[in-house]
Amino acid sequence: MRDKVRTIECGLVLLMLGLMTAGCQAPPQTKRTSLVETIHGVQVADPYRWLEEDEKPEVQAWLAAQRRYARSFLDADPHRPHLEKRLTELLTYTQISRPGVYKTRYLFSKREGNQNQAVIYARDGSHTAPPRPILDPNTWSEDGTVALDWMQATPDASLIAYGKSEGGSEKSTLYVLDVASGRHLDDVIPHTRYSSIAWDPDYKGFLYTRYPEPGTVSEGDENYHKKLYHHRLGDNWRNDPPVIGDLRTKEEMLNVSLTSDSRYVTLGRTVDWAKNDLYIRPAGSSEPFRPIVEGQDGLTGGDTYDGMLYLKTSVGAPRYRIVRAPVEQPGPEHWTDVIPQQRGVIEGFSIIGGKLFVTLSEDVHSRLLMYSLDGILLKEFDLPTLGSAGGVNGEPDGDEMFFSFQSFVYPPTNYRYQISTDTLETLEQAEVDADFTQFRTEQVWYTSKDGTQVPMFIISRKDLERNGDNPTLLYGYGGFDVSITPGFSTRQVPWLEAGGVFAIANIRGGGEFGKEWHEAGRLEKKQNVYDDFIAAAETLIRLRYTRPQRLAIMGGSNGGLLVGACLVQRPDLFQAVVCAVPLLDMVRYHQFAIARLWIPEYGTAEDPEQFQWLYAYSPYHHVKDGVDYPSVLLTTGASDSRVQPMHAFKMTAALQHATSGKRPILLRVEEKAGHGQGKPLAKRIEEAVDTWAYLMTQLGVPAK
Repeated sequence: MRDKVRTIECGLVLLMLGLMTAGCQAPPQTKRTSLVETIHGVQVADPYRWLEEDEKPEVQAWLAAQRRYARSFLDADPHRPHLEKRLTELLTYTQISRPGVYKTRYLFSKREGNQNQAVIYARDGSHTAPPRPILDPNTWSEDGTVALDWMQATPDASLIAYGKSEGGSEKSTLYVLDVASGRHLDDVIPHTRYSSIAWDPDYKGFLYTRYPEPGTVSEGDENYHKKLYHHRLGDNWRNDPPVIGDLRTKEEMLNVSLTSDSRYVTLGRTVDWAKNDLYIRPAGSSEPFRPIVEGQDGLTGGDTYDGMLYLKTSVGAPRYRIVRAPVEQPGPEHWTDVIPQQRGVIEGFSIIGGKLFVTLSEDVHSRLLMYSLDGILLKEFDLPTLGSAGGVNGEPDGDEMFFSFQSFVYPPTNYRYQISTDTLETLEQAEVDADFTQFRTEQVWYTSKDGTQVPMFIISRKDLERNGDNPTLLYGYGGFDVSITPGFSTRQVPWLEAGGVFAIANIRGGGEFGKEWHEAGRLEKKQNVYDDFIAAAETLIRLRYTRPQRLAIMGGSNGGLLVGACLVQRPDLFQAVVCAVPLLDMVRYHQFAIARLWIPEYGTAEDPEQFQWLYAYSPYHHVKDGVDYPSVLLTTGASDSRVQPMHAFKMTAALQHATSGKRPILLRVEEKAGHGQGKPLAKRIEEAVDTWAYLMTQLGVPAK
């Protein structure tokens, strides 16, 4: 009877809204079990644990039913025809990266028209020389689902080591390309997900990181035990000698990098997202790595030039400083400040032409500055608007520096700066079929629950009226020291053109204001992140941009956890939620895929105290029967090897069972796709159409 009543109510509401969709039906029935575990003295129910075993036939049957249910809404949405046309126009613009300089060779990527993947090109001798394609992932598969994950060229780009994976899995296999001939060498190394590479001086070998071969460790541990090896070109990879074979824990992360002057290799070792140890040794040497910094509370990374070591570090400077020391005396006792901690966060530096080029984030927008190696400010670049500068690149002794710039409504633009003549030129700006002069961006600051001031960007049409009734989408992330800076995306254009408001809250847990901002939103302080986001939503309502019935929230990955937590804590505040590739069961998350790497950020239920933090906000465990929940679109990729799809499965089942309302709970599972890395253009367009059609329908945007 309950399902019959819900079907009738669904029909009435859709007719009232004029949304004549075919999705007016009860969701599929999902088996509930009586499974209850006692964890540290607490009774924890998990009625949908059976959905974790996604290879079993009963789970596959459940997924098929959920797909049919979701498609009955999404395929019949009246916004689809316009969005399919408009988003195809918007997402097929030509995208060109800024050049990477490798002595006299320049590498860049370019994706044109409806190409699924970007192509890697080379220019020889000059940045204006005719380009030639050297790596075309579009030829690797018919549907574009085989992707380039990463690449690392030799200092002269004569050879490129790169990772290739299928179906969004990010489980890379390493290949080596001879750039001049276009020929691939015989070297093929599997299990090189997220591999870091440091080439030998003779280019006949390299240091690299590799995961263990399945079957050589306990089941599941092939996602850990990532060690450092040395490979000589032509050798069998199984015989590669380990350089760092003894890890402190199986979760320890290693990263190697060749310095810009090609003279040294740095090695980072970490078991935490907020601190690391750093070591150095001469390139091509087999001597032990010497410590630069060990056991310090902060993140450190660096480069070398003319016998000096330059480091960006948060040790003693939560917003970072740049220090230097002799390479032969690299320890903290020998550090001297070159650029002390600033008001903003020092994001990075590059040594180009014997100068320090520094990117600084101040109030969540970029400044780009040039210093002498002694720390004297020589120049600040005039940037077009409040936005993000990045990709700063050039040779240590060269005369040209390249960088890119973008903002929410300022298309990506590549620049070249010639140091000797102090001239800046625009190389190319993306041409997009949209009038960005009709939009405006403003930054507001609001007060969170504990009194913390938090910034938020708000993008809308210039003629928007604050009448308290505008369809509004709020986005956030809030974790892992990741800063959400102004970035360009054509996906939001149809929303803005239709009169929608798009807001981005720079909540705690990110890196927008340095180490302290991150620390204030992780482990036992994770609730601050959700309080900040809820306060952002309340601010949009208070400022009369919108009201709860016209407000949606969206986030992915850690941002999926964010919106999942806010969904169950304040279901009255939102009309709709887009919860993408999310973590939602925080009691068991660490048992799947690579999630033990995230224990330093979240904690683990294996620890009694940390269990209390996690269980207090775990979204899956706080879904309550009889609550009128917002509509929710949960999305995941069948090949996601970062966040296990079971999170979205279990949350879908829990919400569909518990909600007392008539708003739909939908699950979108994408085949041959993972967490998002390497997703082909065709799939990105399909996903964007589904997402924006769903949001426009739920927030009452009239269909064109």
